[in-house]
Amino acid sequence: MLKLLIVTSQGPDNATTASVPFHIAANGAGTSGVSCGIALAGDAVELMKPEVQAKVRGIGIPPLADLVRSSIERGITFYI
Repeated sequence: MLKLLIVTSQGPDNATTASVPFHIAANGAGTSGVSCGIALAGDAVELMKPEVQAKVRGIGIPPLADLVRSSIERGITFYI
């Protein structure tokens, strides 16, 4: 089985860059059968707070709250 670990440290100050790992996990790996996890370090840890997720909306990708929800539904593992 293919495995992917996405490591990110980008926090909510840059909504688009912060959302991309979740987009790749939920709408890329998660839909193609690749076992996937996201490792959050530094400022990225803030993205796991529901109140932060509600405010983060990147350009050209779904809102972070939707991406996190989709990631959870697809069995993506979060490492904090």
